[in-house]
Formats: sequence, structure tokens, C-alpha cells
Amino acid sequence: MDKRTFLKTSSIVAGGAMLSELVACKSEPAKPVAPGTKLSNWAGNLEYSTGNVHYPKTVEEVQEVVKKCKQLKALGSRHSFSKIADSTENLVSLKEMNKVVSLDKAANTVTVEGGMKYGELAPYLHENGYALPNLASLPHIGIAGACATATHGSGIKNGNLSTAVSAIEFVNASGDLVVLSKNKDGEQFYGAVVGLGAIGVVTKLTLDLLPTFNMKQVVYRNLPIGELKNNFEDLQSKGYSVSLFTDWKNKNINEVWIKKRVADNDTAAAPELYGARLATQNIHPVEDQSAENVTEQMDIAGPWYERMPHFKMGFMPSVGKELQSEYFVPIEHAYEAMTAMEKLHEKISPHLFISEIRTISADNFWMSPCYKKTCVALHTTWKQETETVMGLLPLIEEQLAPFNARPHWAKLFTIPPSTLQSRYEKLPDFKELVKQYDPAGKFRNEFLNKNLYSS
Repeated sequence: MDKRTFLKTSSIVAGGAMLSELVACKSEPAKPVAPGTKLSNWAGNLEYSTGNVHYPKTVEEVQEVVKKCKQLKALGSRHSFSKIADSTENLVSLKEMNKVVSLDKAANTVTVEGGMKYGELAPYLHENGYALPNLASLPHIGIAGACATATHGSGIKNGNLSTAVSAIEFVNASGDLVVLSKNKDGEQFYGAVVGLGAIGVVTKLTLDLLPTFNMKQVVYRNLPIGELKNNFEDLQSKGYSVSLFTDWKNKNINEVWIKKRVADNDTAAAPELYGARLATQNIHPVEDQSAENVTEQMDIAGPWYERMPHFKMGFMPSVGKELQSEYFVPIEHAYEAMTAMEKLHEKISPHLFISEIRTISADNFWMSPCYKKTCVALHTTWKQETETVMGLLPLIEEQLAPFNARPHWAKLFTIPPSTLQSRYEKLPDFKELVKQYDPAGKFRNEFLNKNLYSS
């Protein structure tokens, strides 16, 4: 498929209501960075290995950067805790390319540049009568990076954020523009979207949209973990998006967050849910943190993008100075996996802020942890005690090994490469796809070499 086909696919020249010019969405002003300065990730636990950062403003400039660099990695919004986006030679950031390319009201799609964040796009969509099917817990992350790593929100019927993608444009290792669409490119498309930064620099994405809607959320406190043995899937079906937060103490789920779409026949939230009591004020997932940072709770309706994330765009998400890990297991093992992790509570609880348990529907993306399997994700936000946390992760991975747990690509993990590779049945096909677009390994780095290519 050539560029003209993509323009049609992404609705730039297709029929329906569309935009004739790029539309810049509002974003927070970036702090100036001196040339050559090494950047850090969002939480400050990782300094990137080079200060050679390129900031192209057009697709053509991206192509020029790719052509002149022997080694290169695309850098997103810097929310990864692993070294998946690191390079020792060159980084390219598309933060200057964060505009809406087109909104097609006939196809119900939006096409955005590769540097756009969800929090920048969401208000624009809502104002134009549209919504995304799902969002992650924080809106501060970049769309391209989130899709490339199979980042997700929650919901037993909701896939990861990549499932909204219907077309992708990227610059391959030779500097050529490549376009793949769900309708025309089948399996190659499903191999490329969760591409781990290995196939090229993503310059545009087309996303499928829903009509805009309102949501409301409530929080229940202190749910006995034992209640989940027979009621886990029922609980996960109580809302459009459901999250469980626990510090693994006292066999207790500290908080249950339930986000629902507003309906005409809505009734007030029940005061009790499986023994958990309805919260009477807004509450942060980490209870001693300020609730000012979280999205409105208390069963108060608001736009989808102001309820689906846990945190507001204009405020610090989560805790800030932290570490994160996350493991996916098939949903049929949800309770067993939780009880297996709970066995470690004496060792892990002193070193974490909170763990979050979510469900994600199965998808077709080769390198997604949820490939062909609806999964439960066990996510932990740790105190920034790197040596201790890296020593605890193997213990968790051992507990979750019977369920063939897969890690989030952008979070911390220590699963041996051979074990990790054995858990991705489409890895051989993915490597062939990478070879097609990057035969000399221009976009490879230490992370990919270790986890995908070493024995």
C-alpha cells in the first residue's frame, strides 16, 4: 500500500466531514532542554543513554533523521520504566508532531500525528461528538507509545488501547513511508501495531471512534479478597471499567473503582458490594495521597475522558517518584494468581504504594500480552527502592509462573529471555516482520536484543 492509499484510509481525502488543515490540540508547555542533555523518564528512575535527541516537525524530517542515523529509537512521552525506548546513539522525539490530521465523521475515525497524547486528543474528540473506546489510568501518555507496548485501561469487554487502531503509518529503516491498515493488510497489521519500537518510527495513527458519552464512577472500600473466589468476573462486569486496589495486607482489597456509562435508567450506587462499603468522599488509590489529583468520583456524571482515567491531565498522576511492574495472566486464573501473589505480602507490602488489578479483553496483536486471551493484569506501583524491587520481582514471577504470566513491555521485569520468548507464539513471525522493515537492526537496542533475540 502506498501513501495515497493511506491518505484515503485515514480519511484525509475520503468523504464525510473532515479537516482541511492540521489542528493542534492543547497541551502543557514543554520545558526547554539544552541540546545534548540526557533526558530521564517520567518517574526519574531511568536516564536515557544518549543526549542526541532529534525533534522533527514533519514526516519528511522524520525520514531525514532515520536515513542519516545508523542506530535510532523513537522516544514517546517517557512513561516507560523499562529500557524499551532507550538508545546509546540516537533518539527521535515526535513531541512537535502532536496534531489532529483529520476527523472523518463518515468513517467515525480520527487520524493523529505520532506525538499526540491521549489527554490532548480527548477534549477535542468530545467537543466534536466523539469518544475513544478506552483510556489508560493516566491521560498523560503518548498514543503511539501506548499502542506500541499494548498499554491498556480496564474493562472485561475492552481491549488494550491498540484495539482502537485501524491504520498505522511509520518510517522504516530505509527512510521509506509504510502504511498498513486493518482492512487491507491483515496479519501484517496485527504484527506491526504492537511493534515495540522495532519496525520504525510511527508518524500517524488512525483510531476508531464511538459517539461521545458521559460516565460516572464510585469507589467501594475494604472488600475481602475471599469474595473474589466466586465473584471475580461478576464484579468485573459491574461497570464499563473496574479496578481493584490492594496493598496485599489483611487479605483485603482496599478500594474497588467502578466506572459506568450514564444511562437513562440509572439508579444510585448501592451502599454495599460484597461486603465493601461505598466511599463518602473522593479518594486516591494510595489513600494517604491527595484526592485532588484524581478524577471525580461520588457517582457524579461527566464526560468520558474525565472519568475513564484515574488521574486528571493537569495534575501529577499516580505518586510520581515510583517504580512500576505488571504481569498478565489468563482470566480463568485470576483468583489463583491473586492468592499466589498475596502469599508474598510480608515481603512486598513494605515496599509498595499499591497494586492494581484490572481485566483486558483478548486481542489479535502478535506481541500483546492479551493475544487471543482475555487477561487479568496485576500491576504494582513500588516505592523507588530499585535494588529491593528488582530483588522482589523474581519472587513474584516465580509465583505467577504456573500461569505463564507475561510482563508489560514498558514496566520492570526479570523473566529470563528464553522463558519470555516461549510465551509468545507469534514471536517468530514478528521477527520476520521486523526483518522486512529493519533488516540491519537500526531500531534494535539492548532491551530488544536481550529479550527477543538472545537465547
